[in-house]
Amino acid sequence: MEISKQYLNELTYAFLGCCINVHKELGPRLLESVYHQCLIEELKYNEISFTSEIDVSVKYRGKKIDSKFRADLVIENCMVVELKSVKEFQPIFEAQLLTYMHLLKAPKGILVNFNCLNIFKQGQKTFVNDFFSELPDK
Repeated sequence: MEISKQYLNELTYAFLGCCINVHKELGPRLLESVYHQCLIEELKYNEISFTSEIDVSVKYRGKKIDSKFRADLVIENCMVVELKSVKEFQPIFEAQLLTYMHLLKAPKGILVNFNCLNIFKQGQKTFVNDFFSELPDK
């Protein structure tokens, strides 16, 4: 299947629904690792394919450099997710996600913070890049 902007937007909606379900069940203030594992179960339940804890490599002059980068989730091989459970988003989290998106050539990324009252309004930020702008609309 060809990835389109519409497909990614629908996938974003489905993924955020999974995050909301996990948050409704658990509430805020738990460790990121707990949300991560519960979100994995929710993604499986909703039959959304993903990879977890994926190594993000850097290539320099044709050589793989050990960067120690690790993305929390990659959804459907096209959307990078970085999970947090913190008091507030920090600029470094956005930089981290944008770096992973660039290195993985992913057109969309979502930063999710489970330590909030409302995932949709306060607990998520969605990012797109040049790869997204090159996608067909439908």
